Amino acid sequence: MTELLPLSPDELLTTTRAVRKRLDLTRPVERHVVEECIEIAVQAPSGSNRQAWHWVPVDDPAKKRALADLYGEVFDGYMVAPASANYAEGDTRAERRDAVSASARYLRDHYHEVPTILVVYNEGRSADLAPASQPGYWGSVVPAVWSFMLALRARGLGSAWTTMTCRREAEVAALLGVPDGYTQVGMFPVAYTIGTDFKPAPRLDTASVIHWDGW
Repeated sequence: MTELLPLSPDELLTTTRAVRKRLDLTRPVERHVVEECIEIAVQAPSGSNRQAWHWVPVDDPAKKRALADLYGEVFDGYMVAPASANYAEGDTRAERRDAVSASARYLRDHYHEVPTILVVYNEGRSADLAPASQPGYWGSVVPAVWSFMLALRARGLGSAWTTMTCRREAEVAALLGVPDGYTQVGMFPVAYTIGTDFKPAPRLDTASVIHWDGW
């Protein structure tokens, strides 16, 4: 088993960041490390114990470049669109917006250099489900993906959940040979991190989002 960082459970949960600029693009990621993290991830709960997730790690340079190009095409269109949300002055989300945008741009420019790219799928077509069935569908795969990211952090690696390629799902599926009947959950850069000294991030005051006994 890969050596783990000395993190308490609370430290692990509060310091697992979306990592982009601090991905080490020069250090290879061993396949057994990725597989080890997936083995941990599949211990997550899923609805009716279906375990309908599928994991496609990619370290072939040509395929990584093709995935990165698809990501970049969608990203470039997204970044010139009007902002999807506006925040009041002093809101921590507004204060962090420029830094988050710069970080996202960095990943867009370097995605093809990431040692491993992971594309995750879930069995079934989410678009075919009724609204009331959507929470169960996503709730059966999101915990596993988050467990994977926590397992990476515990081993000195990092990632970021990106969804731009979900808008080019057919092209990605064709590139990776994914059969019909599966939904892309996201694409994840996987790399060792430059340093491991991540900290909790600024967040909204929990008093503004906790609603005891009613909204």
